[in-house]
Amino acid sequence: MKKHILVIEDDPHIRLGIVETLKSENFDVSETDDGRQVLALVRDRRPDLLLLDIMLPGQSGYDVCRSLRQNKITVPVIMLTAKGQEIDKVVGLELGADDYMTKPFGVRELVARIQAVLRRCEPTEKKSALPSEIAFANIKIDIASMRGTRGKTPIELSPRELKVLAHLYQRQGQVVSRDELLNEVWGMNYFGSTRTLDQVIVKLRQKIEPHPETPKYLQTIYGAGYRFES
Repeated sequence: MKKHILVIEDDPHIRLGIVETLKSENFDVSETDDGRQVLALVRDRRPDLLLLDIMLPGQSGYDVCRSLRQNKITVPVIMLTAKGQEIDKVVGLELGADDYMTKPFGVRELVARIQAVLRRCEPTEKKSALPSEIAFANIKIDIASMRGTRGKTPIELSPRELKVLAHLYQRQGQVVSRDELLNEVWGMNYFGSTRTLDQVIVKLRQKIEPHPETPKYLQTIYGAGYRFES
């Protein structure tokens, strides 16, 4: 069955080039230049993946990605932008994007990244092997709802924060390398750097540690990786 890609890009020349390329690679393709239409299009056409430009009129790609994840829509997203700063990439990934491409990019790289994201987003038995609950000290997190509490304070986790924490929680007391966490959470075909993982750890510490600057639970083992201690 053909995979369906939704292209959200306001530059008509770039959009046309992407659409023609994807059709030549045997993808079904929908397109729009308006971020405000994306939520309705996703619900109506159920694409397998989104190519989402960040610099859109009306509603930015960041806003679109945030809206999708807030509505529990887990369709994979590859963000497209002319921005090349690492912080721009980190923001997009923290909002729930699965990959990031900086313009200009080659046709072969675009297709390769789409195929890589689609492969690692295929449901597998291993990916569903998460605990039903994470509980330690005064922290309690429900996996299904991605919500929890620290004492009486509510906690909400992004999908990646949840997966990183769950993997470390299941391996508590053991040192887990950055490469292992990237493979488990982002997939074997992830193109980015370990800095993205480090940013997720920083966010997690802010949510679960009593003193994030001196972490008690999510410990950095320099030169080796991370270790969870409860």
